[in-house]
Amino acid sequence: MKCRLQILSLTFLLSLNLLAAAQTPAKPQAVYVGTTDKPSLRYEDALQFRIINRGFPYAKTNEAENQSAQYTESAYTRLPVYLKDSVRENLWWLAGCSTGIGIRFATDSRTIAARYNLKRNFYMAHMAMTGIKGTDLYRLGEDNKWHYVNTCRPTKDSVQHKVYVENMDGMMHEYLIYLPLYDGNNWFEIGVDSTARLEQPHVDNPRRNKGKIVCYGTSVMQGGCATRTGMTQTTMLQRDLNIEVVNLGFSGEGKMDYCIARAMASIPDVVCYVIDPVPNCTKDMCDTLTYGFIRILRDAHPDVPIIMVEGLTYPYAKYDSYFRDYLPAKNAAFRRNYEQLKKENHKNLYYMTTDGMTGLDEEGTVDGIHLTDIGFRAYTDKLEKILRKVMKKQLK
Repeated sequence: MKCRLQILSLTFLLSLNLLAAAQTPAKPQAVYVGTTDKPSLRYEDALQFRIINRGFPYAKTNEAENQSAQYTESAYTRLPVYLKDSVRENLWWLAGCSTGIGIRFATDSRTIAARYNLKRNFYMAHMAMTGIKGTDLYRLGEDNKWHYVNTCRPTKDSVQHKVYVENMDGMMHEYLIYLPLYDGNNWFEIGVDSTARLEQPHVDNPRRNKGKIVCYGTSVMQGGCATRTGMTQTTMLQRDLNIEVVNLGFSGEGKMDYCIARAMASIPDVVCYVIDPVPNCTKDMCDTLTYGFIRILRDAHPDVPIIMVEGLTYPYAKYDSYFRDYLPAKNAAFRRNYEQLKKENHKNLYYMTTDGMTGLDEEGTVDGIHLTDIGFRAYTDKLEKILRKVMKKQLK
């Protein structure tokens, strides 16, 4: 069968299971001494500060009594431990990627730096290293909007070190660091001038009392192939809407496993679900799994909006006769389930079509499938219009 479902070679991470995990070196000393013309930097564990865009709790200490299957393995992983034996090995591996997760803090330091230890430290031919395993720094402006500052450009080392910015004004400001999209962190430290204040954020952004949007899907949802960590749809939505957005995108996965739906239903304070699984599902899976997956969420949270997103129609499908027929057939199966669910209960269920999802000129992919930053902005803008419409109360 032509299920050269290379199908969407959205399985582009499967081969990564062959890679050995990077060894975890011990943390360096607490103070990094710079060159003679620069002051020393003080490094502090990021876990002291606010970790955002997470769906599940994590144990904040290493004490055995605080470790439990209901927690994630660390603050920088995305699924709780109890799912480990219920999901495919590749999916669990991807749960260790820190995509979407951010660190919020405030400081009056004139210098902002970071150092962190990568879990895997690998590369992919079609994605920038700054997106795979880099980190982005943003600063909150007086306009209450996030402004990009700089990116950690990763080296070949498993321990990354980056001075994002120097020579600032020495006033207290709010900051946000986004973690790697296709790698994870064993530990993460924030660096500031040795005499600077480094504190919990003073400004409630993203707002704690507005709940969380939970996004589920495939490699595109995970962030493939954004050039840097702040350019995915979930991180852009978080900044645009001032609300936490949980990224549950899994490359080569997102196949509507019911155990994942039940886990998503257990996340507290969800105000909207965005479901985008079609690219990695066969037509039969769209036919047989969609209804049950969505019903788990609807039954658990009947008042929470659910946005079902069609699979992207890739540019080459115009010319490849197989995909020209097969991709619309999968979307049609997905849509039939939406219509059945809508017929049973018309409330709080919405549908986003593929039209314009990668931009009107179809230049929004890096390889005919995965998105460039242009594609992510187009996807985000389209989704954001729906979210602003269905979440008017939450976004006030």
